[in-house]
Amino acid sequence: MSSYTLHDKTTAPAESQPLLENSFNAFGMIPNLHAVMAEAPGLLEGYQQLHQLFIDSSFDADELTVVWQTINVEHECHYCVPAHTAIAKSMKVDDAITEALRNETPLPTDKLEALRVFTLAMVRNRGEVDASAVNDFLAAGYTQRQVLEVVLGLAQKVMSNYTNHLAETPVDQPFKAFEWHKVS
Repeated sequence: MSSYTLHDKTTAPAESQPLLENSFNAFGMIPNLHAVMAEAPGLLEGYQQLHQLFIDSSFDADELTVVWQTINVEHECHYCVPAHTAIAKSMKVDDAITEALRNETPLPTDKLEALRVFTLAMVRNRGEVDASAVNDFLAAGYTQRQVLEVVLGLAQKVMSNYTNHLAETPVDQPFKAFEWHKVS
């Protein structure tokens, strides 16, 4: 069992208290992931900044969801898959996209599937993808900018997925309806 503290605004290190306030203001609660990350203020701040930068990238809501959930599923993150299922719903992402990502079945469009394939190649090969992987991604209608934005999304998800593995972060009540286990 995890021994990581789920901090609130009164128990967190002083440097994390305003960051948890940001979380509360953004989500109406302090997500347990943020409560764990608060132990290391730089981690929480970096995560929050990367999250906003990725939201502000050139990807639309469907594409953001494909990158996030592809990585979450590949990393088998018990916390992030349900959390991003809820986030996708709030972003009005089609449930068919979310279910295909959660169940590792084909996505509804070739372009979104190309994004998933490229994201998986980046994760599995630690960024050392061959020219054909990049060319296939570009041929699907993506740009060099978006090649690099996948790196940004991956950096964000490594922070959260790895933290959740280490801390065994409990899934927040609002996300429990979207519990997930990897398909065998």
